Amino acid sequence: MDTENEQETVNEVDYYTFLNVSRNATPEEIQQAYRRQSRLYHPDKHVDPILKKKAEVLFSRTNKAYEVLSDPHQRAIYDSLGVRGLETQGWEIVQRTKTPQEIREEYERIAKEREERRLEQRTNPKGNVTVFINATDIFNKYDEDYEINDGILGGIEVSGMSFQQSIEAPLTLKDTLTLYGQVDAENGTGVGSINVAARRTLSSKSWMEFDVGAGNGPVATVKFYRSLTRRLFCTGATILQFKQDEIRSGLVGSLGLQLDKQSVGYLTFKCGIQNSMSTMFVRDTPESYTAFTLQFGYLNTFASISYTYKMEEKKMKLRGTLKAGTLGAYVEYGAEKKVSKHSALSASVRVGVPSGVTLRIKLIRATQTYVFPIHLCEEVLPSPIFYATVAPLITWTIVKKIIVEPMMKEQKDREKEKQKELNRVWTLQKQREAKAAVELMMATFSRIRADEEAKHGLVITKALYGRFVFSNRRNIPHEILDEARDDVIDVTIPLQCLVVNSRLVLHEASKSELPGFYDPCFGEDKQLLLQYLFHKQTHECLVKDNEPLRIPLQSHRVNTT
Repeated sequence: MDTENEQETVNEVDYYTFLNVSRNATPEEIQQAYRRQSRLYHPDKHVDPILKKKAEVLFSRTNKAYEVLSDPHQRAIYDSLGVRGLETQGWEIVQRTKTPQEIREEYERIAKEREERRLEQRTNPKGNVTVFINATDIFNKYDEDYEINDGILGGIEVSGMSFQQSIEAPLTLKDTLTLYGQVDAENGTGVGSINVAARRTLSSKSWMEFDVGAGNGPVATVKFYRSLTRRLFCTGATILQFKQDEIRSGLVGSLGLQLDKQSVGYLTFKCGIQNSMSTMFVRDTPESYTAFTLQFGYLNTFASISYTYKMEEKKMKLRGTLKAGTLGAYVEYGAEKKVSKHSALSASVRVGVPSGVTLRIKLIRATQTYVFPIHLCEEVLPSPIFYATVAPLITWTIVKKIIVEPMMKEQKDREKEKQKELNRVWTLQKQREAKAAVELMMATFSRIRADEEAKHGLVITKALYGRFVFSNRRNIPHEILDEARDDVIDVTIPLQCLVVNSRLVLHEASKSELPGFYDPCFGEDKQLLLQYLFHKQTHECLVKDNEPLRIPLQSHRVNTT
């Protein structure tokens, strides 16, 4: 995420919370909140020159909030897109009669055009490195027949490597040029190829690509995609491969059908260089991914099914695959774990005939992928299966405790510090505004509190906002109420000023945007600790930052007997 976007996220203004109204407030409720707050901050209400200057700033914010929320057009933009939507250039061409959905679509169109302009100046490099490791000597059951044994590491060798790299170069909004290549080496012999592909978007429903390559003989390919109906689409490719003594041709065609929002079926034909027919069913949901493939071919006929269980809360995926055909059969199982924002690590075990046992480790870092297939045994034996399954789990547990968790904590702390630094000027401004607001509230605070005390209504005796180290919402330790800390601020005065007719209502939003509030501990979970009197009875409560609040409540009453 770039700095500009970070700033937009950090400094988002909540006009609803500033006026203390709900997001579905009526125009009348917004107008009442505006009038109530204007009486607090109107410069003419203050004689002192210093207070008058502070009032001008807060009165300007109040007017801006009312200007946006009282105008249906601006409010629709703000509700859909936030402050960044109001600041986006191009709204002068948008009719004020458009609905919120039409406004969002218009914003997405403007944002898309801006993104396309950035895309023209950017490449998209992708890479893949595969290292094939032969470790079959470790589990060779004939080791005792050899006089020389170099130990465990002596039985490991790199049997092959593969490198792939691609770079995209957008030429226009419709034309993209891609340069990609591959180098393979196995047992001292290497081959390579380099390709250039030019793709043109013909319409929103179709594109065409021309691909030429050199390596093991020149290759020319023409590919296309076409959406036939709302649910039916097709892809195709024609291939010409030039050898020393012949020209080989191939044709690939695929027909896809969107069965529902989460399921797609494919029917694919290949002839020429390869001859086969296959059908595939894919179902992708937020919780799982399922794929079933059935292929009939001259050289290879098989059936396979794979299932992936997505554990989004743990940022983990569990995978399993079963495949059987004329060239053999295998079972594969494994897991993938997202270790950071741009990195993921996976390990899988493949047990098959005649391939044996293979452990496959993959590291994904941004656009680069590193794969390490480790061939452990040419036969299906219990020991390599056990070690291939248990070793990655033990290794991951150790690495997680010693390396990953400390690294993630350090990275999180760095990001938090970076956000604090980006937010420092904004926080200081909000802190000054909050202190100014409290000064301007003193007269109103004294009046409201006196009225509430006279009728034994709602009197806020203590209110603290910030980070607390305890979670019990009842029986709040009284030393907490008297403790002075940098990550907690006193908001007794601002909350008392929000009391209307012995009632206080706070809506579902961060309380840091309320008048007289600011964020004392950016990036931390915050709470509002409240002690109040109602009908001369002591009440206490503790609510989360975004949790709505309506007081007084009988459940908050403190039993003093």
